[in-house]
Amino acid sequence: MKAVTTGRIHSWDLSTGVDGPGTRFVLFVSGCPLRCLYCANPDTWHMRDGREATVDEVMAEIEKYRAFVTTAGGGVTITGGEPLLQPAFTGEVLRRCKEAGLHTALDTSGFLGARATDELLADTDVVLLDIKSFGAGAYRRLTGGELAPTLDFATRLDRLGVPMWIRYVLVPGWTDDPERVDALARFVAGLGAVERVDVLPFHKLGAVKYEALGIPFPLRDNPVPDAALTESVRARFKRQGVPAY
Repeated sequence: MKAVTTGRIHSWDLSTGVDGPGTRFVLFVSGCPLRCLYCANPDTWHMRDGREATVDEVMAEIEKYRAFVTTAGGGVTITGGEPLLQPAFTGEVLRRCKEAGLHTALDTSGFLGARATDELLADTDVVLLDIKSFGAGAYRRLTGGELAPTLDFATRLDRLGVPMWIRYVLVPGWTDDPERVDALARFVAGLGAVERVDVLPFHKLGAVKYEALGIPFPLRDNPVPDAALTESVRARFKRQGVPAY
């Protein structure tokens, strides 16, 4: 009898524009090893707070929206939390989606990139790679984790020819240092598999979740970036020949 693969999931949603091409069915899995100061989804940090679901259950939910997302040029994105905290579950969902003819995207920090098998990546049409800061110390202060695994993962994806969209959250005072942005832009420009960089302005929409959980939002009083700063950071990527949005 074949074993049933299960995972811990938080929720799912439909999204357009920021989770991969077209309209996406976005599956939020539970559990994350990082604690990014700007995190908008603290309710996905702990696996225990999610609900258990089988791959079959997830696929049955996806199937309800197949016609809608495919007509809109989209597909399925797995995000979180951190999907690679549950590599077997994530890998099987990606495989089943590919078998069903659906475009697949994996949204990850890359911190656990070593857990992604080549087979999992072969079933991934695009990796949305969150490079949260550039510079080991800055990355550690912002996320509580190490930068090197993410850069190693980016290099591996490039070697395998897996398309990447780099996601960079712009936080005034934290990720807007011109020298670090330029260094990241040079690194990204050296990866032929990178298709674009999305500069995502920091927001505080998740603040209400922190209140509900009874934990402080570290960047509650931090300013959000204005349009001029956002465009200047995008321009730094573009100067290195990288499409930035």
